Amino acid sequence: MSAGTPAIVLGGTGYVAGELLRLIAGHPLLEVEAILSDSQPGAPVAGAFAHLRSAYPDLKFASLDEIEAMVGRVPRCALFSAAPHGVAAALIDRLLKAGEAAGTRMHCVDISADFRYSSTAAYEAVYKHAHGAPSRIREFTCAVPEHLQKSPTPHVAHPGCFATATLLAAVPLLALELTDARLFVTGITGSTGSGRKPVEGTHHPHRHSDLYTYGALSHRHVPEIIACAKLATGVEAELNFVPHSGPFARGIHVTVQASLKKPIATAQAQEALRSYYKDCPFVRVGDTAPRIKDVASSNYANLSAATNGNSIAVMSVVDNLNKGAAGGAIQWMNRLLGLAETTGLTAPAPGWT
Repeated sequence: MSAGTPAIVLGGTGYVAGELLRLIAGHPLLEVEAILSDSQPGAPVAGAFAHLRSAYPDLKFASLDEIEAMVGRVPRCALFSAAPHGVAAALIDRLLKAGEAAGTRMHCVDISADFRYSSTAAYEAVYKHAHGAPSRIREFTCAVPEHLQKSPTPHVAHPGCFATATLLAAVPLLALELTDARLFVTGITGSTGSGRKPVEGTHHPHRHSDLYTYGALSHRHVPEIIACAKLATGVEAELNFVPHSGPFARGIHVTVQASLKKPIATAQAQEALRSYYKDCPFVRVGDTAPRIKDVASSNYANLSAATNGNSIAVMSVVDNLNKGAAGGAIQWMNRLLGLAETTGLTAPAPGWT
């Protein structure tokens, strides 16, 4: 594909929308056509994302009506949705309809939760409200890119950031039949995972130099993780998940523990992970414990493992805004557009963040 594909970003001034803009600015074959903000149409994007001023000095937020008109004027389009769950589905449906009416070739990657479930009943059981576009659900597949080489649908729902980190650690255990299906997961996330609007749980004076759990054994992403793991392995896992809020801005650290079906040494476990991900350019398996700073702001995931005979622990670190959201979405879009999945995503972590 020699010419750039126009990209539309839904998500207004949110952190994930800003990360999408940052990554697209360095992508050789995607070009931002518009970013939606119904509340601030015409306002400069640099006003909300000052760090992107050099990349987008003249870009202004557009209204939904303006974006709908744009979709009808281009031959192809990459649609990224970082809109909130409960809102994203209706926006996506409207723009896909506009593209269908105009004959525009469109692919969508949704980063919200709206298309992560295979039925309205499953979605509504978790989110307690009606789905915004039930007829579109069959057009989306939800999976981590490393666990499904080709999407069977024209559009993709990217799993959440906790789900991404957890699945990268858990799926090889189930797929290789190393453990039983009962998994115990501890995850620690940075404050950017809670979004841009300040609330008590993410307010810096509350979170600084502290660590605390929330939603222990009842987090709403558990059914999503179980469904994605089953799609990747055919195994219905039992997931016991305890999330934590960490005193840092970017990154997720997850530890998955399980009982081994037969004893293996730590080195064997690490080699099994390496073999499983040997064709996955963004997953790196090391001999030492992974650190968030080694992946923060990048699309890479670092894993390692340890065993003590009967049990295994797999540690996984990702950047929540990049690999767990915007970067993973671009990785999927690259595939949907027929590009190498690494296009525009190979920059290493900056370190010392």
